[in-house]
Amino acid sequence: MSDHLSSSTRAHYRPDKEWLALHHEDVIEQALRIVDPHHHIWDQPGNRYMFDDLLVDLQSGHNIIASVYVQTYTMSRASGPELMRPVGETEFANGIAAQSASGNYGSTQVCAGIVGSADIRRGGEIEPLLEAHIRAGGGRFRGIRPTTAWHESTQVRILDVQPHLLLQQEASDAIACIDKFGLTLDLWLFFTQLDEALAVCRRFPNLTVIINHAGGPVGIGPYADRKREAFKSWREKIVALAQCPNAFMKVGGLAMRYSGFDFNKLPKPPSSDLLAESWRPFVDVCIETFGPSRCMFESNFPVDKGMCSYVALWNAFKKLTVNYSVNERAWLFEKTATKAYRLALEA
Repeated sequence: MSDHLSSSTRAHYRPDKEWLALHHEDVIEQALRIVDPHHHIWDQPGNRYMFDDLLVDLQSGHNIIASVYVQTYTMSRASGPELMRPVGETEFANGIAAQSASGNYGSTQVCAGIVGSADIRRGGEIEPLLEAHIRAGGGRFRGIRPTTAWHESTQVRILDVQPHLLLQQEASDAIACIDKFGLTLDLWLFFTQLDEALAVCRRFPNLTVIINHAGGPVGIGPYADRKREAFKSWREKIVALAQCPNAFMKVGGLAMRYSGFDFNKLPKPPSSDLLAESWRPFVDVCIETFGPSRCMFESNFPVDKGMCSYVALWNAFKKLTVNYSVNERAWLFEKTATKAYRLALEA
């Protein structure tokens, strides 16, 4: 498989369909209900993942009953006030949700929840943007994910993000608006920034803060030869963050390049057994500290598709939780996401 980065996303490996086809495994526990609370849909040069592509994965055998769309700035408006341009992405995602709701594309409630974007550097100015997102979301708009992932190492950092953004007064004013509208705050951060997430959770105790991608562990760049040390630091920060009852954890994103597993460099895609073995330390810490009722498994597709298949990913999560009770697994795979994003799911 090619290991070059996508020129469009700048941070992720492009899925290689021929390479992914080299491994096949049967879906286990096909009846287990799953809400996938984190996926993207985009049409970028050389990296297309639109509704029909998503459906191929959603319908590959697991019982995906609903999904949540999370922002990537795709389909933002090309004109108009810059502050309001992200509304175009919400309109786009809601259009896909409407297609899905027709029942013509299967039973999964695709984009049952929508997470959009806002420039939190604009402070309280984002209030009309939030109102526009809510109107455009057709009852499905649930929250904001600002661009916040920053690291001092350019080997890790890809996006041009202001350092320590969450600690700025303007960001705090913007988050106060998000809180005022009863929306969620999704945060994609590297583990070195989790202290900032902790500060946000404490400052806004009524705000639901959803930490993306297992809190951003890093195993590349300056951590490539210090993975044990990095894991210890990550775990300490996760334990501290879990003390905030308004913090929720998305368990996934571990097939991104940042984690340093390099599955994409293997002769063939990893099996669910290999994924489970590799990811267990991170998954165990997340669930043990946050508890099943504040953890939700995520696919992070198509980003994680650069390193594994949808079938293998969810099989791995199922294998990692075989010792949990039926109720605990219901929270991990369905109920936590439904609660955190207030999804209105059909029976």
